[in-house]
Amino acid sequence: MAKFEGVYVAIVTPFTPSYELDYKRLTEHCDWLISNGVHGLVPTGSLGEYATMSNEERAKVVETVIEAAAGRVPVIVGSAAPSTKQAVAWVQHAKDSGAAGVMALPPINYKPLEHEVIAHYEALNEVGLPIVAYNNPHDYKVDLTPQFLAKLSKFDNIVAVKEFSGDIRRVHDILAQTDLEVMIGVDDLAMEGPLFGATGWISGVPNALPREGAQLFNLARQGKIQEASALYRRLLPLFHMDASPQLVQSIKYMMELAGFPVGPTRPPRLALPEADYELIREAFEYAVRPNQPAN
Repeated sequence: MAKFEGVYVAIVTPFTPSYELDYKRLTEHCDWLISNGVHGLVPTGSLGEYATMSNEERAKVVETVIEAAAGRVPVIVGSAAPSTKQAVAWVQHAKDSGAAGVMALPPINYKPLEHEVIAHYEALNEVGLPIVAYNNPHDYKVDLTPQFLAKLSKFDNIVAVKEFSGDIRRVHDILAQTDLEVMIGVDDLAMEGPLFGATGWISGVPNALPREGAQLFNLARQGKIQEASALYRRLLPLFHMDASPQLVQSIKYMMELAGFPVGPTRPPRLALPEADYELIREAFEYAVRPNQPAN
């Protein structure tokens, strides 16, 4: 059985209208996601706007999510930081706080050499908490190819990869060349990923539509292609927005449409043009229209 199996939501961080952390709403969001069938929570990722937080805020977000989960589902903590020393400290904090694992990017500030990436993950590995290596070659300088992951998988605590390249063939190659679990990291491969062997999905849009996300992933893992395809096609216009640089504003607006508002994004992220919101509204209405049942 996979260690991190199912739909893990990369949770947004609620803010008040004055951009303060809303920890009460964060707890409510965790409860809502769990009650709607998600299998795990991932705080302080890029979707969670970790880079806009103080260290104190970031630590409290992690602690709040773990407390809210209360052992009902695992929590994987985003550990990205400018230096290896800082990233190690966040992994240690996650371990001390009771997290089940961490989601760890390679060095993020420049294009590192291979031995620097390996040393970075070696330092994280030494903390002793399960690691989901995060491959996002679109936003960062490193591509954790299947061949590279085969080297990283020799570390005892690197157990999975969040695969965000957008190339479904990577799932096959990673499974063939490593012993890592694959967690799809881009929403618009949420059906193809589990059909071809991914056992997890670190998701964005299910912040707003958790029940539909869990249904889709479960149907695909069961090989129920017809039922999964009908639901997937309804959700796909929203899923494409997960791969956009404006994913945080888009998903927070989807949550407003879902009746679960979580406040604004912190600058430098600002409100989107009205035309963008109209596209999101149309896609959301298409996703939830009642004349096409989800399963």
